[in-house]
Amino acid sequence: MIPIVNTDNKNGKSSDKRKTRSVRWKEARLALAREKDKVDPVFGGTLGSADTAGDHLFDCAVKAGFGKRTKVHFVGDGASWIAEQVERVFSNQGNFLIDFFHLCDYLAAASKKCFPENPGSWLDQQKKRMKEGDVNEVLKSLLLHEEPESVQDKDAPVRCCLCYISNRPGQFKYKEALADNLPIGSGEIESAHRYVIQNRLKLPGAWWKENNAENMLALRILRENNEWDKYWESSKAA
Repeated sequence: MIPIVNTDNKNGKSSDKRKTRSVRWKEARLALAREKDKVDPVFGGTLGSADTAGDHLFDCAVKAGFGKRTKVHFVGDGASWIAEQVERVFSNQGNFLIDFFHLCDYLAAASKKCFPENPGSWLDQQKKRMKEGDVNEVLKSLLLHEEPESVQDKDAPVRCCLCYISNRPGQFKYKEALADNLPIGSGEIESAHRYVIQNRLKLPGAWWKENNAENMLALRILRENNEWDKYWESSKAA
């Protein structure tokens, strides 16, 4: 999330815009793509809509070698818009996988209610089941300890975990991914958020006008994609 400022001073009572500014947060969406056996990724990103982010994701994939016969493996957190964009942009050529460690956060919270005597043991068993493709066994284990509807979600980690898994069918194919030597964690994109976006756009005390933030993000991505010199040479030529 990037701090975006509105600095309109319509009443004219103060020339110090720091006293009249209002700050809101804007989500920066970052994507990366790379060939399976390559190290260097291609980046894309925007402060725009989910559809715009999906278009950037498609551009990344094309630059990384995506074609009509290419199968694409995606890993992300549980935000529904990510899976929706994968479906919209890549259709049956794309397979979306929930980040395994994000799932484990839900399982870890549920473990304290499912097996309070030894939550770590219960958690290890469910993680093993998920990696082996036994999603139904995990759901059965959770159902045995599901909280009643009268309990609020904040106090119902088992129910929340059940909903998280049940509402995302087909997004936990860890067994197939591991067999194909594909990642099941989103650490690569999580760390990229830090060095591509946050190290510049989230400096202590920094705030941005939205257009400036979008332009700065574009420059950061340009440099990470090793297109910095090419861009400025083409600008001079124009």
